[in-house]
Amino acid sequence: MKIKVGVFFGGNSVEHEISVITMNQAISSLNPEKYEIVPIYIAKNGVMYTGDDLLDLYSFRDMDVLLKRCYPVAVVNDGKGVKVIRCPAPIIGKRVLNTIDVAFPIVHGTNAEDGTLAGFLTLLGIPFVGPDILASSIGMDKILQKKVLKESGIPVVDHVSFYAMEYIKNEETILKQIEKTLSFPMIVKPGNLGSSVGIKKANNQAELEEAIAFAMEFTDRVIVEKAVEKLKEINCSIIGNITESETSICEEPFFSDEILSYTDKYIGSGKTKGGTISGKGIPVKMTGGKTTTKGNNNEFANRKIPAEISKEKEDEIRQLTKDVFQVLGCSGVARVDFLMDEETEKVYVNEINTIPGALSFYLWEATGKSFEQELDEMIEIALKRQREKEKLTFSYDQNILAMQGGKIGTKGIKGKI
Repeated sequence: MKIKVGVFFGGNSVEHEISVITMNQAISSLNPEKYEIVPIYIAKNGVMYTGDDLLDLYSFRDMDVLLKRCYPVAVVNDGKGVKVIRCPAPIIGKRVLNTIDVAFPIVHGTNAEDGTLAGFLTLLGIPFVGPDILASSIGMDKILQKKVLKESGIPVVDHVSFYAMEYIKNEETILKQIEKTLSFPMIVKPGNLGSSVGIKKANNQAELEEAIAFAMEFTDRVIVEKAVEKLKEINCSIIGNITESETSICEEPFFSDEILSYTDKYIGSGKTKGGTISGKGIPVKMTGGKTTTKGNNNEFANRKIPAEISKEKEDEIRQLTKDVFQVLGCSGVARVDFLMDEETEKVYVNEINTIPGALSFYLWEATGKSFEQELDEMIEIALKRQREKEKLTFSYDQNILAMQGGKIGTKGIKGKI
C-alpha cells in the first residue's frame, strides 16, 4: 500500500511563489510506486485547497481559473486519522476527499516556515518532514538564531538588533549604538525574512538610515551586521536529525551585486540560461563546473560546485554545519550559509535555511545522492521521529475534574492543586 504524502505549500509569505516552485521540483522526484501525493495548497489569504491541477506548475499562471478547479478544504484529525475534508461541507457529494499518512511541508518564509505550519501539524498529531516548532522558529529568526549560535560558541559576525517601534521612538540613540558597535560597511536585514528580501548594504550614515527604513517595510525587527568586505559565500547542506546527520559537498554562489538578491536567487540577470523560472528541462550552467539538465531545476543562481576552498576549510565548514544543525535541534534537510573573509580565511555562520529552496537537491546530486533518495530519507526521518515521539508521555489518563464522583467544587480544586 502506498504512503499518502500530504504536500503542504504556498502560505502568506513573500516567498509564496518559491514554495510553489520547490513543491513542483519535489513531486516530480517522489517515487510514484511508493507514494501517493495529496497536494495541500495554502493560498495567500490562508485558505487551503486540494486538487490534481495543483500539481502542474503552469496552472499557477492563472490563479482564478486554478482555484475554481480545486476544492477549498480543512485538514482535521477525527480520531481515526488525518482527513482532508471539503469546507464548507457539500450538500451533495463526498465530504472526505482524502487521507494523509505523513505531511511534507514545502514552505518558505514567515507564516509558514517559521514554526506556524509545524505547530499546526504537531496539533494534528501527524508525522511531518522537517524541523519541529522550536527549530523552525529559531531557524527563521535571524536575531534569536545569532544569539543562540554565539552562546554555543559558533562564530557569527558582530551585529546590533532592535524593534522597529523602538527605532521610531529612539532613532538617535539606536544609531549611536550602531556607530559605537560596528563600522562601515554594514548589512541591514529584516530580522525574520528569507530569500534576501529587504536587505541592503550601507557604506555611510545616510545609506544606513535608508536601509533601516527599507527593512522596516517588511518586518518589525531589524538586524544590522558588520559586512565582511573581502567576502566569499559558501553554502553546505545537511540531512538527518540531531543524533545522525550527513553533510553535502560545498557550493560557492555568485551574484550580480554585493548582495545575493532575490532576483539573483530565483530569476537571474537574464544573461544566462540559469536565469529563468520555466523549470522544464532547462540546462543550468554552473560557473566553473559542468552544464547539466534537470527535469525541474529552479535553483537559479550561478554557482561553483564544489566551492574553491581548501580541504581544511571545507572540513571546518562541514563540521560547523553539523554543529548548527544540532544546536538548533533541526531535522530533515537544511542548508547553512557561511560568510568567509578571503583575507583572514575566518568563517562565520550567516544563517540556516531549515527548508531550503529546491531542498538543496543539486548539492546532494553533486555529492552522490539522487533527489529521489533524498526525499525518501526525509520521509523516513519524519516517520522515525514520530515513532520515538509516541514513546514519550505528554498527558495523563487521569481526569482530575472527575475526581470524587464529579462532586469536587472550585474550592476543592484549589485545595487539591
